[in-house]
Order: sequence, then C-alpha cells, then structure tokens
Amino acid sequence: MSGAFLHVAGVTKRYGSRPVVDRVSLEVASGEALVILGPSGCGKTTLLRLVAGLDVPDEGEIGLDGRQVARAGHSLVPPYDRRIGFVFQDLALWPHLTVRGNLAFVMGSVGLAKAAGEERIRDVLALVRIDGLANRYPHQLSGGEQQRAALARTLVGQPRLLLLDEPFSSLDPDLRQALRTEFAALQRTLALTTLYVTHDREDARVLADRIVVMRAGRIDAVTARDAAIE
Repeated sequence: MSGAFLHVAGVTKRYGSRPVVDRVSLEVASGEALVILGPSGCGKTTLLRLVAGLDVPDEGEIGLDGRQVARAGHSLVPPYDRRIGFVFQDLALWPHLTVRGNLAFVMGSVGLAKAAGEERIRDVLALVRIDGLANRYPHQLSGGEQQRAALARTLVGQPRLLLLDEPFSSLDPDLRQALRTEFAALQRTLALTTLYVTHDREDARVLADRIVVMRAGRIDAVTARDAAIE
C-alpha cells in the first residue's frame, strides 16, 4: 500500500458493460488539494462515490491512510467509518432541520458529547461565517448561505478527507468567485486533504495544488496548478 493519504490503484467501475471509471490510479498526499477537471459524464462524480464508499469498484483497490478500504467487488470499510466529508452538488441539506440541527445530527452520528458538540458547532459556523444563521431552515437561506451551511455540516464531523462535487456550480459568477476564493483560503488554513471535482477551469486554478484532467473515464493528464490546462 502506498504512503499517500488517499491511494486509488487501477480502479474501474462499470454500469452494465460500459466503464464509467476506467483503470484510474491517483494519489493524494495529506493536506493536498487535488482537483479533478473534466466535462460532465467523464466519471468524476462516480470516482468520488467510490472513494466515499457509496459505490464499490469492479476492479482495483482504494486505500485511506495506509488502510485498504475497498477492492474489486468488496467494500472493506463502510462509508460512516471512513471519516470522509462529502459536499454534494445539490448540497443535500436536510430541509426539516435548522442549520444547527443539520450540524448536530452529524455530531451525534460521530458520538461527540452534547456540550462538546455545541461548542464545535459554534466554532464551525463562525469559521464559515454563518454563525448568525444557526436557527434558520435551509429554505430561509440564500444560495451562498446554503453552500456555507453544507460546508459547515461537512467540517463539523472533523473529516480526514473532504470530497466536493461541483458545490458552486449553481451560483452566479460573482458569488462563485467569492466562495471559491474563501474556500481555497480555508482549505489551506486547515490543511484539509481535499478532492474536488469540477468542469470549471477557474475553480481548478484557484483551488488546486495539482489538477487531474479526466476524459471518458480515464485520467488524461496531471498538471501543477499554474501549468496550462488543455
């Protein structure tokens, strides 16, 4: 097993006979921000789901922090035990819970004591700058506030790895630019190991330490952030 924090080796996932992810191998170091850049349908989201344990690879293996968590046809570690935070494209905030309630549910699932959980919730809401919105429901938030709430819900469980599936794609250009810049600063301040998928080159330029270009289920290129992206 590789010494990288995230290790993906020869992973393939098929839907029917068609490989959606096709013999993908990549590594992410602890604290690194890796962006997977590619068009819709190239396999980016499926790769995130495989890492998170929401899908099982048909071939290859996946390791986290030196521990094999999946291999061909088998999930060896369930999603809840991988300590991965996932921000989905549609955010998936629970509409019947307030912002605080969304975070408290996560804290309860990781078994943190209530008093410690409340302090953690306050700290995280302040970190993403929505501490004044704790008692609002998702439908009472703007698009940018919902993005912050979804990120807070992910961070509050102290994940070892953060996965993001185009979370800013539905925002207007000005708000998208502001939030991506804020998130890049937050990622580097917290040294979060991050895997971020997008079709937007500006997302990749701002957020990545390295960029993986994906096409038709395969890795086409790996570049440094400041290198030209074809």
